[in-house]
Amino acid sequence: MGDNNRNFDVIVIGSGISGGWAAKEFCEKGLKTLVLERGRDVRHLKDYPTTNMMPWEFEHRGQPPFAIQEENPVVSRCYAFREDAMHFFVKDKEHPYVQDKPFDWIRGYQVGGKSLLWARQTQRWSDYDFEGPARDGYAVDWPIRYKDIAPWYSYTEKFAGISGNKDGIDTLPDGEFLPALELNCVENYFSDVVSKSYDGRHVIYGRCAHLTKPNQIHLDQGRAQCQKRVLCQRGCPFGGYFSSNSSTIPWAEKTGNLTLRPHSVVQSVIYDDKKGKVTGVRIVDSETKETIEYYARVIFVNAAALNTNLILLNSTSSRFPNGLGNDSGLLGKYVAFHNYRARVSAVYEGFMDRKTDGRSHTGAYIPRFRNVKKQETDFLRGYAAGFSGSRYNQTNNEGFGESLKNQIDNPTLGPWRVGSHMMGETIPKESNTVSLDPNQKDAWGMPLLKINIAYDDNDEKMVKDYLEQLSEMFAKAGFTDIKTSDSKQAPGLDIHEMGGARMGNDPKTSVLNKWNQLHACKNVFITDGASMTSTSTQNPSLTYMAFTARAADYAMQQMKKNEI
Repeated sequence: MGDNNRNFDVIVIGSGISGGWAAKEFCEKGLKTLVLERGRDVRHLKDYPTTNMMPWEFEHRGQPPFAIQEENPVVSRCYAFREDAMHFFVKDKEHPYVQDKPFDWIRGYQVGGKSLLWARQTQRWSDYDFEGPARDGYAVDWPIRYKDIAPWYSYTEKFAGISGNKDGIDTLPDGEFLPALELNCVENYFSDVVSKSYDGRHVIYGRCAHLTKPNQIHLDQGRAQCQKRVLCQRGCPFGGYFSSNSSTIPWAEKTGNLTLRPHSVVQSVIYDDKKGKVTGVRIVDSETKETIEYYARVIFVNAAALNTNLILLNSTSSRFPNGLGNDSGLLGKYVAFHNYRARVSAVYEGFMDRKTDGRSHTGAYIPRFRNVKKQETDFLRGYAAGFSGSRYNQTNNEGFGESLKNQIDNPTLGPWRVGSHMMGETIPKESNTVSLDPNQKDAWGMPLLKINIAYDDNDEKMVKDYLEQLSEMFAKAGFTDIKTSDSKQAPGLDIHEMGGARMGNDPKTSVLNKWNQLHACKNVFITDGASMTSTSTQNPSLTYMAFTARAADYAMQQMKKNEI
């Protein structure tokens, strides 16, 4: 784009899941909207170079070469960092940060952000989640409840396309679902065992953002039914799963109201002391290093949780010497994440006459069952879990000659192998912080982000309980060879970092109000992970979408009234 026109109605910083939604909402309502993306442009269909490649077409059979792994010790720990998708991840050396404590910061700097790479699991929050901080006194009370966000969950689910069942579970509200795929026989068996053996424990189909049976709204987006290729991280040419690239950004572009500017590293949000409000955004062009300013009535900061904190902290003025909207002094504090350290695996000798057929992009999901209606353990909050079962071919490699050849040519199916992973809620703490390094800067003159985030005793107790409870549940199902593990991985690899600019009722103890609006600067909104007051146990992306649509609607109302 040319830089002649630098005035817009709205500026959105970031083009990932929440930024894409902000762009869609504003453009659809006729507002001229500028979306700033620090990375390169990635176009649906055009820029998915590996999406139709066969396994043998990859030089290293899918594995990133050792030299690349060595150069990228952080991102290479991510499960999706493989030869078919590593071009959607940042290079560690090009985007340094300071780890006061070990933290694996996984990032995807391009149009669409990590919406190209996400695991696509989508669960609503319930009032048990929104009321959690008020019940146990950690963090601050959420300024909203489920009833405030429920209509916006429905709104975003219908457009994005969410596959699921009506499960009737009060801790995990039902949504607007496309048909669910089937769980396999072992997953269904385990679900039956758990429901018969426990009150309040459920094993359900893992709700996910896939078009199992597209509605007209999805066809209108140019998307098609999910083909169950399970190659999602490459970018889907069918638009079978929801991403900014296949859905919200093209939808916004269709209106003629979108200006998308990649290669735009946001340096700061500009506050005008005389006007008493933000007037625009200052960027550094990542290729030319030129500094440019853009102006708008309303700014949505959706750069992903930690980068949003970085931008706000770096946006200083005489009114806000410690960062934009930081009157409370809490900006960059109370950051939390999800604890994915623990796993349980086992073997099941039943259903030996059956096998899985085809592929599935989801497994089973176990909603939180600990400390839901009362405090029943020695730790606060709880955990959700994944569960899956599968059978694999096994080959006898013993012997030599003709018998060995026959064995290799005729593999046999092994037993069912089952596994579960934990997704634990961590407690936001003032000591878990991000801040700006006073001395070190990156290639674009931005201060490096210092990350000081760690597990605590509550997390250790939760890991122990998860391993005990899931092992017991596995034993009840007759699973054998039950093994538990704790990866001890650093925070961050969950890719669910949240907080730093939390919502709350009181400007003294929070950064944002119930509309995701800065208490101290009414024309700035934060609707990505930075806004989260607590983390719950659910995958957060669906909640970001709903928050964004709700906040955009409110911002437009306020603009019409000339309140902002």
